[in-house]
Amino acid sequence: MSLGQRVSSDHQLTRLLQIGVVLEEVVESRAAHHIDSLPPEERADFDEEVEKLLAEAAAESAAHRERLEALIDDLEAETVEYDEINALVDAQYGPPEDTDGVLYDQLANEETAYKFYDDLITAIEASDTEFAVDRDRVLETLSEIREEEKEGVEEVTEIMEHRA
Repeated sequence: MSLGQRVSSDHQLTRLLQIGVVLEEVVESRAAHHIDSLPPEERADFDEEVEKLLAEAAAESAAHRERLEALIDDLEAETVEYDEINALVDAQYGPPEDTDGVLYDQLANEETAYKFYDDLITAIEASDTEFAVDRDRVLETLSEIREEEKEGVEEVTEIMEHRA
């Protein structure tokens, strides 16, 4: 399923929203685990600004996930549970090597999410399909999430520039 195409059915929209939920769950899980997973010698460089960034990122991703799940519920479908994704993240990703690694990881997460939502919005706008959920509500929700991801990219970039 390519986002370069139109979203042409409720089933396709549901699958894409479910991908968004999984993406948010991964971001939430990664942000929540970064502080604890840093080697002790690197925690000294882990200042309040980075800790606050990660806490906000985890909370924001949880809020995004809930908003996407509400749309999926209206499409009468289910999502993957956070605990399942969290376990996969724990098994798949090792701890970052240093604070810079944490910031680069967070930047990649924010950029990936922004691009996903940007492409999804474009694909929905290119479609003339009537969905079981209100198109304007879907687009408004996705646009708001995309804007928050853009702000996240800018915030991480700003922190990285101050550290350089």
